[in-house]
Amino acid sequence: MSSTRGASRPRPGRALLLTLTGLVLLTGYGAAACRSRPAADFGSPPASPSGPSGLSGSSGAPASRVAVRDGKPATKAAPDAPARLRVPALGLDATVDPVGVDPATGEFAVPPSVDRVGWYRYGPGLTARTGSIVIAGHVDSAEEGEGAFFRLGSLKAGDTITLTGPGERTFRVVARERYRKSAIPLDKYFARDGPARLTLITCGGPFDERTRHYRDNVVITAVPSP
Repeated sequence: MSSTRGASRPRPGRALLLTLTGLVLLTGYGAAACRSRPAADFGSPPASPSGPSGLSGSSGAPASRVAVRDGKPATKAAPDAPARLRVPALGLDATVDPVGVDPATGEFAVPPSVDRVGWYRYGPGLTARTGSIVIAGHVDSAEEGEGAFFRLGSLKAGDTITLTGPGERTFRVVARERYRKSAIPLDKYFARDGPARLTLITCGGPFDERTRHYRDNVVITAVPSP
């Protein structure tokens, strides 16, 4: 994760902004994953009928309605917590950990092991019929090599993604988007309303050797298969 430090207790909205600003950054990060020109964006995620969810980080957004609470680790899995994420097009079968916000850094607490991914446990879960199920993961690390989401940006429209936990649910990719980290619209991707969808987030774009940060975030949106 990024070395950026926030307040000792994460503030709604700001914590998520810091998360996506510093997502998948480790000390001594390798840059091989995203040096090349990323694939072009396509598609558009389902719209939220009631408008922005209230997360800060987008221009003019009010205070967050997403319950980041105190960011303490989960004591037990939620009843509808996803347990595994499978993406056949990537040859990916990853463990999903329920995570919140790290109170020490104000960042999304992505699992430290690059072969695991984190589900935002304060948002919709596997069985949700509305809102965005958010899962984030690492691109790579100097110590562990390629991460679970190393090739996330290569997914195409129609590729399938399966979540398992209390049952199984399959999604199909409808959009791939890329944003400068300072410009990612958090209210759009952490919404609790609107059609059910799966949101996968990692880093992308050029790697800045000076800051040791990737410039962009890559976001994949998938909707439930019929």
